[in-house]
Amino acid sequence: MLDKTKEHLPVLLEETLRILEPREGESYLDVTAGYGGHASAILGKTKAPDKTTLVDRDSDAIAALDKQFGPSGAKILHEDYLSTSRYLVEAGERFDIILADLGASSLHFDKPERGFAFSQNGPLDMRMDVRQDLKAAQIVNTWDQAKLVKILREYGQEPKALAIARRIIASRPIDTTKQLATVIAQASGWHSRSKVHPATRTFQAIRIAVNDELSQLEQGLPLWMELLNPGGRIAVISFHSLEDRLVKDFLATVAKDTYDADMITLTKKPVQAGQDEIVLNPRARSAKLRAAAKIKTNRKDK
Repeated sequence: MLDKTKEHLPVLLEETLRILEPREGESYLDVTAGYGGHASAILGKTKAPDKTTLVDRDSDAIAALDKQFGPSGAKILHEDYLSTSRYLVEAGERFDIILADLGASSLHFDKPERGFAFSQNGPLDMRMDVRQDLKAAQIVNTWDQAKLVKILREYGQEPKALAIARRIIASRPIDTTKQLATVIAQASGWHSRSKVHPATRTFQAIRIAVNDELSQLEQGLPLWMELLNPGGRIAVISFHSLEDRLVKDFLATVAKDTYDADMITLTKKPVQAGQDEIVLNPRARSAKLRAAAKIKTNRKDK
C-alpha cells in the first residue's frame, strides 16, 4: 500500500534549515508538525529527540508522528498550537528553535472525506481536529447572511461576498463540497475558461472560520516569543496574505531597530520558493517564510 506520508513534501525546507541553523543538542518546538517533513530534517541536525516537542491537532498527523518520532523520545502533543503554547509557557518550557508551518496540509486537500477541496466531492467538514464540534456544514447551513458576508470578506477577501451569501442561504440545505462549489459558481457568474475557480476564496474563508486560524495565529505569536531561549530562532511559513500580514506586523513590533528590542529579524523580506521547488511541489508557490531571533542580551539591560 502506498504510504501517503511519503507524498507530503515540506515546503521551503532548505531555506528553513539555512535560516534556523539548527545545531547539535538544541531544543526544538514544531507547533504544526504535520507528517514530520521539517521535523525529520531538523532532528537530523540537532540529534536531540529528547529535547523535541511536536504538536498537531490532526489525528492522522499525530499517528504518523508517533510512529516516526515517538520511539526516539520526542514529545508528541495532540492539540491545537494555541492551547499547547499556553501550556508550555505556564510549564516554563523554553526552546532554541520554533517552527510554525501554517494552514492546511496538502494531504487535507487530497482526502475527499475531510471536505477541504471543492475539486473532489466530500462532506462539508474542513475540521483540522475532528474532535471539535464546528464543521463547515454548520456555517454553510445555519449562519445568517451577515455572518457569512463577514467571513467571506474578511477571511476570503471575496468581492462578491453578498451575492454568494444570498445564494448559499437560498440553496440550503447544502450537503457536499461539490454542491457548495456549484452554488458559488452560479452566484459569481463563473465561466469554466476562467483560471481561478470562484469557490477558492469562499472555501478558504470557511476553512479559516472552522479552525479559528487567524485568531490562533494572532494569539500564538507572542507566546512563541516567550517560549524562545535567548539566541533562539523562530520561523513562520504562511500561505495567504492574511497570515503573512499578521506575522509581518508582529515581527515589526518586536524586532524593531531600537535599544530595547527583544528580537532581531532574520528575513528582511519574506523568503519564497524557487521555480525548481514549485515544479515539484505546486503548494510552495504561495508559501512565505519570515524568521526572527531572540537577542541574547537585551540591550536595555546593558
